[in-house]
Parts: sequence; structure tokens; C-alpha cells
Amino acid sequence: MSESSIEREFARQLGIEINRLRTARRISQERLAEAIDLSTNHVQLLESGLSDRKKQTPANPRLSTLVKLSAALEIPLPELID
Repeated sequence: MSESSIEREFARQLGIEINRLRTARRISQERLAEAIDLSTNHVQLLESGLSDRKKQTPANPRLSTLVKLSAALEIPLPELID
């Protein structure tokens, strides 16, 4: 698996996990975005595994964003990215 495909797969799986946790906790994308100080569009992109829809580049969230997501979703960071 090439580095690019590894990045794409990680971004895709992370997006799936964010969506799963968010919906399980009955949190809207808007509410999650507000909690982590990002736009709703950014949360939508993260859940889709993308950083840019047109270019189809994989999401690459900052560590600070991942920390905020884990806090908002009430899950330890290692479990979020596992």
C-alpha cells in the first residue's frame, strides 16, 4: 500500500469513526463544529475523509483538532484514531 493510499484509508476510517461516535451521541454536525471551534463544512469534510472535495485530497486534521474531537465525543484520543 502506498503512502498516499495509507493516508486516504486512514482519513476514510477516521471519518467513519467520527460520524459513528457523533451519531451515537446524538450530536449534530453543527453542534460538534461549535464544540471544536470549526465550521460545519469542516466537520462534514472530516467525516467524508477529505480536506478538499474538488481535489479529493485526504483529510489531515491537526493534532489540536483531534484532541478537541476526542473531548467533544468523550473518547480517549488513542481510541479515536485507532
